[in-house]
Amino acid sequence: MQPGDQIEVETAEEKIKGTYIPSPDSDTLIVKLPSGYNIGVSRKRIKSVKVMQHTTGAAKTAPAAPQALSKGLRKITILHTGGTIASKVDYRTGAVTARFTPEEILGMLPELTEIASIDSRLLSNMWSEDMRFAHYNAMAKEVAKEEGNGVDGVIVTHGTDTLHYSAAALAFALQGIGIPVIMVGSQRSSDRGSSDAALNLISAAYFISNSDFSGVAICMHETISDTTCLILPPAKTRKMHTSRRDAFRPINARPIARVDYAERKIGFMQAYQKRDRQRKPEPRLFKENLKIGILKAHPNLYPQEIEAYNGFDGLVIEGFALGHFPIDKVDEHTEIHKKNLEAIERLCGQMPVVMASQAIYGRLQMNVYSTGRDLQKAGVLGHLSDMTPETTFIKLAWLLSNYPKEKAAGLMTKNLIGEISERTEMDTFLT
Repeated sequence: MQPGDQIEVETAEEKIKGTYIPSPDSDTLIVKLPSGYNIGVSRKRIKSVKVMQHTTGAAKTAPAAPQALSKGLRKITILHTGGTIASKVDYRTGAVTARFTPEEILGMLPELTEIASIDSRLLSNMWSEDMRFAHYNAMAKEVAKEEGNGVDGVIVTHGTDTLHYSAAALAFALQGIGIPVIMVGSQRSSDRGSSDAALNLISAAYFISNSDFSGVAICMHETISDTTCLILPPAKTRKMHTSRRDAFRPINARPIARVDYAERKIGFMQAYQKRDRQRKPEPRLFKENLKIGILKAHPNLYPQEIEAYNGFDGLVIEGFALGHFPIDKVDEHTEIHKKNLEAIERLCGQMPVVMASQAIYGRLQMNVYSTGRDLQKAGVLGHLSDMTPETTFIKLAWLLSNYPKEKAAGLMTKNLIGEISERTEMDTFLT
């Protein structure tokens, strides 16, 4: 057997078909399954191994980025920011480090150069938890530069932890852009057999090359297997699992499209903005020194937690359910809740304070109970919003970067880029 051969392993219990992968353990045979996952089989259990098809040889290596351009294909630029998609495992320590170069990623995925004329370059090499407003601005400027250079689309590779924050940030900063800008991440590092990087990147490139979509979106696995990817709305998507390959789900919304690269099919699932090369808006960026906080409501909350945000420019409250917070005195143990309300009132006099729901799905309705009405009376915004807390945070920061405080407050509950659904649809829960 040679690495890459298609094999069938028979044990007393089952037959396993897949690709032979070298194992560091001589007692274990490793097979890459069609789903993309690897399975280890103890050699003591194996009755027989058949080679069904020999590998055709070493994998093709994609040309270096500047030479990857070819005639007759749409031009796509891949901008790399690091994260798991651009990482390797250090097998001495088990740690994952962000250290793949753009050329190495292209080399692993020669299919990309058959889909589009690819250029690829590094913007940064960082984990996504280290992103700041300055990095959103850098990405937006580079995307705008590529649009000005005449590319047909841009892929931004990004760590998954805050990919949904960055997608929303680019969607606000690049409103009206006439080409597709697709954010792509990976839950498993690119040198692992179970990596989702290949399908995510290939599907994003295929979507750009074979559709007329424009605007910012996310492309990630639809299921845990290497089957299809979803094109997801940038301000209505959230990472919902720490490690599953289908971790990114639309919240209070439907996916934009499904990409089935194996079948070479794209199926749109909602209306979308079509590309228009004449639209080249200037990026509307973030003020990099803004201080925007997120305060999570919880039992036994003290006013000092609220007062910690004195001096900030804005605050998002992750409230309970319909938009609630511990502000009511109901017995001798809740006397302190009156001070919570007073602290919120003081902050509302200094900055926009906006409610989002910890429930994630559904819509705020702050007129149902007295708690919500009292919070609105104190100045808390957000009534009827169905934005995620992350999108609420990004939108507040972007508004305060581009409008006076009073105008920004008034726009928080206005739908600008699809971040607030016009109506709540039953089939958008846990889709």
